[in-house]
Amino acid sequence: MPELPEVEITARLIGAAVADARIEAASAPGINALRSFDPPLSAIEGRRLLGVRRRGKLFVVEVDGGLSLLIHLMSAGRLQLFQTRASRRDRASRLLLALSDGRELRLREFGTRQTAWVKLLTAGGMAAEETLATLGPEAWPDPPPLRPLLNEPRPLHSLLRDQRVIAGIGRSWVDEILHAARLSPFKRGSELSQEEAGALRDAVTGELERAIAHYERSLALPIPDKLPMPLRVHRRNGEPCPRCNTRLEAVFYEEHVMCYCPTCQTEGRQLKDRRLSRLLK
Repeated sequence: MPELPEVEITARLIGAAVADARIEAASAPGINALRSFDPPLSAIEGRRLLGVRRRGKLFVVEVDGGLSLLIHLMSAGRLQLFQTRASRRDRASRLLLALSDGRELRLREFGTRQTAWVKLLTAGGMAAEETLATLGPEAWPDPPPLRPLLNEPRPLHSLLRDQRVIAGIGRSWVDEILHAARLSPFKRGSELSQEEAGALRDAVTGELERAIAHYERSLALPIPDKLPMPLRVHRRNGEPCPRCNTRLEAVFYEEHVMCYCPTCQTEGRQLKDRRLSRLLK
């Protein structure tokens, strides 16, 4: 799933490229993609694109006249800008914005689940949009102190991925952040010391900044279907820890995997599956 660094770099690259471009035509080939009806999608035709920004893991594509497209990539979406119009064979397209200069902005989704979505909202609609209203503070570039924010009896791995608590972090970057902070994924937020909370905040900003800097060096338009994520821990189970050389281990869930270093994060204790998670606190 694209997370804060991937959405941030995409918004920067595409936003700079489409500023002041005019929308010639708009369509939503993805039958489940368009989640709003008033105003209709045709309302943005003939209008100028003002830019693209990020909120959490969502895109806000701003159009003149006080309209905005709110886009959620979900697990397999990509926002991409192409020099030519989409082929009818491009079954991945969910939203198409044909620009008057011949380019096309596309929301594309890979796989079969088709959960990516877009809403066209007025300024009032944006203010009332529940998806935005329930988001926590941004994880980057300047998150608030984390000790009061995470003061719940839930594991850090769950808290940091909860968009209502802090916005932008998902399954990939939470592993990197907790490893950088030397904290167990199963440590409860309510048990964080002041020192640990400070180290965790530094890890949040540091790891997300590292990712964004990597993308700034390595990415250009068009945004590729698959981003080269600079991960050191996530999905690296079986490989040596980049800090201490211990073998990285993993906990496998139904739809995702969580990776960690037993030496750096769990005092040498190894967790094989969820049933043993109570052993690591």
